[in-house]
Amino acid sequence: MRRLNRKKTLSLVKELDAFPKVPESYVETSVSRGTVSLLAFTIMGILTVLEFLVYRETWMRYEYEVDKDFTSKLRLNIDITVAMRCQYVGADVLDLAETMVTSAEGLVYEPVIFELTPQQRLWQRMLQQIQNRLQEEISLQDLLFKSAMKSSVTALPPREYPPTEPLSACRIHGHLEINKVAGNFHITVGKAIPHPRGHAHLAALVSHDSYNFSHRIDHLSFGELMPGIINPLDGTEKIAQESNQMYQYFITIVPTKLHTRKVYGDTHQFSVSERERVINHATGSHGVSGIFMKYDISSLMVTVTEDHMPLWKFLVQLCGIIGGIFTTTGMIHGLAEFFVDLVCCRFRLGAYRPIEENHAHNISSNHCSETLRPDPPL
Repeated sequence: MRRLNRKKTLSLVKELDAFPKVPESYVETSVSRGTVSLLAFTIMGILTVLEFLVYRETWMRYEYEVDKDFTSKLRLNIDITVAMRCQYVGADVLDLAETMVTSAEGLVYEPVIFELTPQQRLWQRMLQQIQNRLQEEISLQDLLFKSAMKSSVTALPPREYPPTEPLSACRIHGHLEINKVAGNFHITVGKAIPHPRGHAHLAALVSHDSYNFSHRIDHLSFGELMPGIINPLDGTEKIAQESNQMYQYFITIVPTKLHTRKVYGDTHQFSVSERERVINHATGSHGVSGIFMKYDISSLMVTVTEDHMPLWKFLVQLCGIIGGIFTTTGMIHGLAEFFVDLVCCRFRLGAYRPIEENHAHNISSNHCSETLRPDPPL
């Protein structure tokens, strides 16, 4: 009884076979079908390789939402070299909440030489070329996101040899914790002192002849230091033509969450526009000489996610490629055979010749073969 049920089950499964095989004695092959088959297999192989390369690639997806975090602190990372002695300059932050953050809370004043060595100058030119390409091709930033360089590309390489000239410049580097409101980070003459109505700088003791706000921004960023990000002001260098020079940078900060295969964290991108002018009260150009970075924080937050094609989608497209090409080439070959048969039938060519002509042609062929047959040897 069990054996009978098993046979019925196997018979039922056999009836459901969607891939029946044709006996080899019924199969007819031809040169044209073989050529089409080779062409189809070649196209399938090429498209399969290309689809696999697409499957390996990733792309960046950008999503925007309202930033609801206004209470946390924001980290300001600074590495700026000014062509003045450290005792002559001071740096601090004053925001719209009238909160003053002095440089003593996290910045270091290091006496250095303003001029770069050949190796450092080469590094700066490379960084400036990257900045120019970033302004032209936004896709380059996606590549930097995905590469996730372990070391910061904006790290100025050390000098190859110790300096022999006087240390007439000042490198201001470190970080400050600021509020997430609009503010102004500035470097100007004199050290900053607290004031009931704001703040002031002790600039009276510094001679105007020593003013020189030529500067180089090796690094300026907001938030957590993130590999793979080159900020818009990295590598910027300005040479002052006058002593009373004012440099202004207007910065818009955009909170950014970066989720890639190599990096996961929160950072802040920013855009910047700049302006410079000479302070001359006689001509109506009022202000204070120095470097002023006025920043504002956007209310939108950007989430950057690295997407990858799922495996199931790759398999579906692969099946579509193989099945589609196989079916399409079969249909094209069938249509070609149909039109060839139609033309041969219309003009009575090949197998469509009349029977009398075919018979006469066969007799003529046999007669020619008998005439040309050599005599048998004696």
